[in-house]
Amino acid sequence: MGYKVAIVGATGNVGREMLNILEELEFPVDEMHAVASRRSKGVEVSWGDRTIKCQDIDGFDFSKVDIVLMSAGGDVSREWSEKIGKAGPIVIDNSSAFRKDPDVPLIVPEVNPDAIKLARKKNIIANPNCSTAQLVVALKPLHDAAKITRAVVSTYQSVSGAGKEGMDELWNQTKAIYGLGDATPKKFPKQIAFNVIPFIGSFRDDGYTDEEAKMWDETHKILDPAIKLTVTCVRVPVFVGHSESVTLEFDRPISPDEARSILREAPGVMVIDKQEHDGYITPVDAAGEHAVYVSRIRKDHTVENGLSLWVVSDNLRKGAALNAVQIAQLLDETGTIKPSSGYRSITV
Repeated sequence: MGYKVAIVGATGNVGREMLNILEELEFPVDEMHAVASRRSKGVEVSWGDRTIKCQDIDGFDFSKVDIVLMSAGGDVSREWSEKIGKAGPIVIDNSSAFRKDPDVPLIVPEVNPDAIKLARKKNIIANPNCSTAQLVVALKPLHDAAKITRAVVSTYQSVSGAGKEGMDELWNQTKAIYGLGDATPKKFPKQIAFNVIPFIGSFRDDGYTDEEAKMWDETHKILDPAIKLTVTCVRVPVFVGHSESVTLEFDRPISPDEARSILREAPGVMVIDKQEHDGYITPVDAAGEHAVYVSRIRKDHTVENGLSLWVVSDNLRKGAALNAVQIAQLLDETGTIKPSSGYRSITV
């Protein structure tokens, strides 16, 4: 017997990836419901070898499902997630709406699976920011071996992090520039084609952006509030895949070889690190994959116990949809939920 699952925001980039990954990982689904806004009612999405029609969120009875994967943005989540949770199912929310709520666990299964015990407080679990998810997967095993005291992170975030509109803008601007057409920015504040933009989100009073603040707030909640973290988030003309340049300081010496050995044994991590012209991972290599890739592991000679890393992952997968499905697996593995259609046990 499987679970009754609803995906809210099923027509978006992440919603479609959720459908794909549930199928790929053979998560036990008895019933699948695609839910979206009224304007997407009746739109068909692929589920396995068939298609299902989207239902209107306003008329959908959430009490008849076990799990709701929410990927429709913060406004929709703030309006609906608590109401859905009170109706019975557990909501796995991909937005930032509840990440800082102390009664809502913020989970990356490879990093803090024990937080699942808080899932029933509000029947909501938060999925972290896509850049945070890959960062903490890479940091956790190193932090367990030698405490990280400080981290400096620069992100190189793909346009898919801004949704379909972001991907369309990169595509249309690229064509326009080659064809001497109109490349006026619409989604992004500046031209994204053949450019980089050191600004994601909105500015705070301290000069950082809210995207940068999300990364340190979430890393502190998931991993360790004692880590000093500074972040610069940059949008780059890449369709899928976020990259991060990471410099770490530890409380004891840790060599690049020791770090490679630790990371090779870590769940969810793949080390590709050869001192050759192609011995590292790029976003194109990571697109469509599940792992968090770590390359360019080297000593930072400017501090006493420092290392620098290059971290890459598919932001639509590990940064969003895959992590949400892994949380659903964790709910099942721990017995936090059981299918409403009957008890079953699985090994994943």
